Order: sequence, then structure tokens, then C-alpha cells
Amino acid sequence: MNLDRRLLREAWAARAALLLTIALGLASAILLVWQAYLISEVLSRVFLGGNGLSDVRHRLLLLALLATGRAGLGWLGHVAAHRVASQVKSEIRERLAAQLLALGPLYATGERTGELITVVTEGIEALEAYLAQYLPQIALAALVPLTFLTFVFPLEPLSAVVMLLTAPVIPLFMVLIGQAARALTLRQWTALGRMSAHFLDRLQGLPTLKILGRSRDQGLAIAEVSDRYRQATMSVLRVAFLSAMALELVATLSTAIVAVQVGLRLLYGRMDFQYAFFVLLLAPEFYLPLRLLGSRFHAGTEGAQAAKRIFEVLESPVCVPGAADYVVTGQSGEAPAPQGVLVPGVVEFQGVAYRYRPDLQPALHGLDLRLDPSSMVGLVGPSGSGKTTIARMLLRFMEPQEGRILADGRPLSSIPAPAWRSCTAWVPQTPTIFRATVWENISLDLKAPGDRSTCGCRDRVMWAAQQAHAHTFIQALPNGYDTVIGEHGARLSGGQIQRIALARAFLRDAPILVLDEATANLDPEHERLIQDAIERLISGRTVLLIAHRVGTVARADRIHVLGGGRIVESGTHLELSHQNGVYRRLLMACAMDGEGQTR
Repeated sequence: MNLDRRLLREAWAARAALLLTIALGLASAILLVWQAYLISEVLSRVFLGGNGLSDVRHRLLLLALLATGRAGLGWLGHVAAHRVASQVKSEIRERLAAQLLALGPLYATGERTGELITVVTEGIEALEAYLAQYLPQIALAALVPLTFLTFVFPLEPLSAVVMLLTAPVIPLFMVLIGQAARALTLRQWTALGRMSAHFLDRLQGLPTLKILGRSRDQGLAIAEVSDRYRQATMSVLRVAFLSAMALELVATLSTAIVAVQVGLRLLYGRMDFQYAFFVLLLAPEFYLPLRLLGSRFHAGTEGAQAAKRIFEVLESPVCVPGAADYVVTGQSGEAPAPQGVLVPGVVEFQGVAYRYRPDLQPALHGLDLRLDPSSMVGLVGPSGSGKTTIARMLLRFMEPQEGRILADGRPLSSIPAPAWRSCTAWVPQTPTIFRATVWENISLDLKAPGDRSTCGCRDRVMWAAQQAHAHTFIQALPNGYDTVIGEHGARLSGGQIQRIALARAFLRDAPILVLDEATANLDPEHERLIQDAIERLISGRTVLLIAHRVGTVARADRIHVLGGGRIVESGTHLELSHQNGVYRRLLMACAMDGEGQTR
């Protein structure tokens, strides 16, 4: 569907405010015609008819009322126009946030974070000019000139014909110039997205760049990207200023044509002075809506290009059915109990296959895997063997392209994603920490982080933190649980971040737990605390343990060694360590690196 039609469809959701904006603009145009007629009548009576002030006093008072009315209508029109933009932006922002959540982390990993942030923030705000200015002006550019012609034609048919013939010249020039402006604006918006993505990537990697001594080089790279955006912006402004000049010139020439024919006819006595002056007053206003359409076209072009990217995200296919059906909380802040799966039972992967791109090797190929209740299953293998893909499927971030996954004999695809995810908890190797309080970072699932009194939420969070050995260091922070920690846990150490993630899992209390090497890259003290917390966490749960170090899966009930998207070996630690296979070679490689086989 055409982009302008899609934006119009979105704006139609706020049709009451949109129609009110157009109606107010049309009413203001009618008052302008009345005002011009009164002015021409007063001047004709005073200068040609010899009337005094007392004779035209009532008309002058009416002129003042009309001017006040036009000012009021103009103000109301601006308010209504911004109401349209506000409603549409709010709806699109909510839909975009819901869509990004439904698409999940798999979609986000294929996009640049800075560019997505630009779309969600700058992109949606850029719709303001399109919705509040350009869209209503399209209707007014057609209705206002026709309204003027309706009043002028019975009084001065020839002048009306001249206006009608010269009016299409302005839109013609606008279309010709607008094609170039659209292409340049697209280039500008693309440059802005790339600059935002580039800047955020470098900013997040700044500590590493400083360690490597490459921070100055990246400063030059950022300057180069910024300069490209500056050049794209100046190109857009150049076309905008040239088009404004061209439209002003065409409108001025059209007004001059009307003025010349009126002047000549008035000079030869073939036209009444009052009607001549009335036409001269309306001529500039007749072309004004068309000129405004041209200028507001440039203001709205950036919003149109931003909308193109927004609709690309909104129309991206969601891999997991029902992923967008999020639970709506009540006024109390408590979420209703998830419907569907409460006790998952046996989870089975049957002939599961997945390929990320047609030109890549399959990440999984004919995989069979079984997770029994209250058991621990370990996955080991080299990078790219399919461990992360299995975890993503178990967490319902993606669906198998071939084969199926069963939960207690029921196809996992038939279970609503929110209901299934309520039964799973995930402790990744690098947890995501938000710029919020410690309380809010732990209580992501409580649905009402600002409400400390609801059903003892604060007590539950403190209990979870104690189970994860996080309560002590949290209490030592300046404001305890109300301390705001920076993005990515800027105020916390790696071990403290990992304990926050474990506290989330304790609070979630889900029957299925996915652990992704939660003790990696930690000092012995933090590793001991986290290992103790994990021992309590896994008790009575179905655990999928993804190991990048072979020693961490030694106590798993069953270990699967992956290679090329398949399970190449299975067994206990003792069984596999006595076989001359992949697992034994991985153990020997770890021993050479100084890592023990068991903890």
C-alpha cells in the first residue's frame, strides 16, 4: 500500500480531530471572504460614496469581530491539528513497542540498536509535521480556493476564470520539486539512522577502545559520519529554500496576472471599484493555501520517510504466534494468572531444524532432545553448534522451521507465548540491566514496580535477593533497593549483575530454567556465591544448562554434545569422559587451559 495512504489510514483513527481541523480552516476561509467584502464595501462607501465614520461604524465593528473570530478559529485549528498528531503518535508508539516486544530479541540482534532507537524516538516525533500540518493542508488546499471561487464567480466571472487557470501551476511546480526533495530526505533520514547506530556502538564500546588505544581514531570516524549527515541535511535545506522561492515566484506572478486584468478593466470602466478591490484582496489569499501546501510538504517529507521505516517494523512477521498477546494488568497492578501451561511436564524436540538464512548452514538439523521434569540437561559444543538456537526455541523467541516441540504431549506452537514464558526463567551469561532502581530491575514480572504495597511485592523482591546472595550488597548501596543503577549495570560489578539476574529467576519461580554459563568470567568469591545460589535455584526444576566450559555440566543428569546442529554424543559426565569422543577432547582442551573438570 502507498505510504501516504497508510499514513492517512492511521490519521483516520483520529478522524474527529482531523475533520474538525479541516472544518475550522474552511470556516476561517469563509470569514476571510466576508472580511474582504466588508473592507471593499467600506472603502467604496467612504472614498467614492462620501460616507462618514458614523455610516460605516457597524461594518467596522463587524470587521473587528470577524478578525477576532478568525484568530480564534486559527488557534482552535492548531489545537485540533496537534490533537490529531498526538493521538496518532501515541497509538503508533504503543503499537511499535508491542511489535518490538513480540518480535523478540532475535529480531533485535539483526538490527542496529541506535537505528531502532532513532525510529522509536526521532522517527515518531517526525510524524508531527506530517500529521498536524501537511495532512490537513492537503484538504484545505483544495477546499479553500474552491470556496473563494464560489463567492468570486457570481461577482466577477472573468477574474474567477483567471484564478482557476493559474492555480494548477503551483501544485505542478510543487510535484516537480518534491520528487527531488523526497529522494534527498530519504538520504538524510538514512544518514541519521546510520549516524545514531554508529555513535551508540562506539559509545558502548568506548572502554574497550580506550584500552586498545583506538578511541581517537573512532572520534575521527564519528566526525566523518556526522559530516555526511550535515551534507545530507544541507542538501535538503537547499532544495527546500529553492522550492519556496519558486512557489513564491509563481504565486506572485499569478497574483500579478489577476491584478493586471483587474486594473485594466477598472481603468476602462468595465468593472466596479468595490468588486475590483474585493478580488485584489482575495487573490493573494487564494494562492496562499497552495503555497502553504508546498512548504508543509517539505516539513512533512521527513515524517513520511520516518513512517516508511516505522511501517517496515510494524509489518515485520512475528515468528512466534500469540507473542503480541500480552497480559493487561488491572488497577491493582496484579497480573491475572496466565492461562494455558502451568506444569509443562516433559518437553521434547522432535526432528527440529532451523536455518537463519538460506545461504548459511543450518543451525539445527533433525534435532531430537528430551527434557524430563526436575532433571538437568547440559548442552556443550563449539560456537555455532546450535546451543543458543535451542535455548531461543525453548524460550519461544523463535519457532522451528521443521519438526516440532512438544510440552507434555501438546505442540508448543499451540500454547500462547505469554503463557509458556510464564513457565520459563532465563539467566543469561550477560544479563541486561536497565537504568532504573535495583527494585525495578529485579521486579520485572511484578507488573507494578512503582507500587511497593501490592501483595507484599517488596518482601518478595527482598526474599529473592537474599536467595541470590544479593541482599547484602544491595543494602550497602546509597539508597538500598531504591538506588538507581546505570545502563548495563554501570555501578555494579560482574558478579553483582549476575546475582541480580539470579534474583529475577528466584522471583519468577518458573518450573523450567535456562542457565547460560552464569558463572563465567567471575572471580572465585563471586563464583562461589553464585554457584551456591544456583544450587538452590535448580532444586525441583527442569534445567537446561548451556555450557561454554565443559566442567560446568559435570553434575548434569544427561549431557548432549552438539556439532553441526545435531547431537553427536549423549550420556552422563562419567560415561562421556571415558569415551574417545568429542566430549573427552573438550575435557582435555579445558585441562590444558587450566580449568578443572568439576567444581
